[in-house]
Amino acid sequence: MREPVGHYVPHTDAEIDAMLAALGLSTVDELFAAVPQALRLAGGLDLPPGLSEPDVLARLEELAARNQVSGRDLVCFAGAGAYDHEVPAVTRSLAGRAEFVTAYTPYQAEVAQGVLQALFEFQTMVARLAGVGVANASLYDGASATVEAVNLATSSSGRPSVWISQGVHPHWRQVVTTFAAGEGRDVVEIPLEDGLTAWPDARNGVGAVVAAYPNYLGCLEDLARARRVADDAGAPLVVAFDPVAAGLLRSPGSWGADVVVGEGQAFGTTLNFGGPYLGLFACTEEHVRRLPGRLVGQTVDTEGRTSYVTTLRTREQDIRRERASSNVCTNQTLMAVTAAIQLGWLGTSGLNEVALRCARGARYCRQALLAIEGVEPLVSAPVLREFAIRAPVEGEVLVERLAEEGFLAGVPLGPGLEASGCDGGLLVAVTERRTRDEIDAFAAAFEKAVR
Repeated sequence: MREPVGHYVPHTDAEIDAMLAALGLSTVDELFAAVPQALRLAGGLDLPPGLSEPDVLARLEELAARNQVSGRDLVCFAGAGAYDHEVPAVTRSLAGRAEFVTAYTPYQAEVAQGVLQALFEFQTMVARLAGVGVANASLYDGASATVEAVNLATSSSGRPSVWISQGVHPHWRQVVTTFAAGEGRDVVEIPLEDGLTAWPDARNGVGAVVAAYPNYLGCLEDLARARRVADDAGAPLVVAFDPVAAGLLRSPGSWGADVVVGEGQAFGTTLNFGGPYLGLFACTEEHVRRLPGRLVGQTVDTEGRTSYVTTLRTREQDIRRERASSNVCTNQTLMAVTAAIQLGWLGTSGLNEVALRCARGARYCRQALLAIEGVEPLVSAPVLREFAIRAPVEGEVLVERLAEEGFLAGVPLGPGLEASGCDGGLLVAVTERRTRDEIDAFAAAFEKAVR
């Protein structure tokens, strides 16, 4: 017999039964069968019915206070696509304006000129970072941007086989594989050797080649090699890049990338326990008609004044469904505007300085950790602002121990990297926010944690 509906659950037993019947399910547990048991809340929130709203809020705040927050409770050395970068007051202030926070999709150009101009500037800056001709007005996150890039590449080549480096973020690869199952694509993961992709000789039938720059382990990949593999296969080259590292490195486009994707969280968006984030997507002009999402363009109105419009939308809602190249309907406008403000504030020299400070901090931190007995580099390939190490203690254990010392130590390397021999290590990142004193204290705590 089902438990009585609680005070804070708005659905009646009859409504729940109707929903389950429509879905062909017997119990609510069956509805959530795909969610691993370890991630499910056991025992509910322990909120007795009849509490007043202030009492409920107080209880929820008490539960939330158990979280250890980066920047407040923990000094952050974690990365892997989400970074603790500085968000200056100007970015917080401008991005928090009501015109941006409350804006919806700018369908009506005549009342959305401000948002459209901000998105146009965002596109321009992303295209320059990527080194290709055009960028769209953003996607959900780096993972969805990678999926859309694979869609574009295989549509262009007409072949469903995808070669993707294991240097691409494991979660992004999982999303690509999930989408590929529905599209009938064959995804082949290319393992790493000593931190770099061991690309095999290309063969006929490959429809897309996907590399990372730097890769998930922080290593600097040889994109010239990836370009040759793509050329030999006659396939587009997709590069998942770190947009902050682009402040120091050659752009992916200069290496011959056809499509460039990335995660834009580093530009003005805090960690936020995982989102919402921002997908960056850029490509050569050759592929503009397959660009997912939307493209904001600049034009003039009937009186000759500069104006902004949505030039291209390729989703199924706007064109014939069978011709649509994407079903992306939300473009994370607020995060894109925030990134435009942050990039505009930094400028070319500012981004270069951020990347340089990250690289110098990472080098100092890496040397300090490798000086600890039993700690060794996981790979020997050159790195920029993120690096992988192996310690006498497993990565998950290190993270738990160092949290007690006030540090978010890094990201344990686990599923998705076994074939490359990199599971069990720890991925450490350093941003421009980390001071020498913080790094020294982290190294001291790390030495204690591995004993």
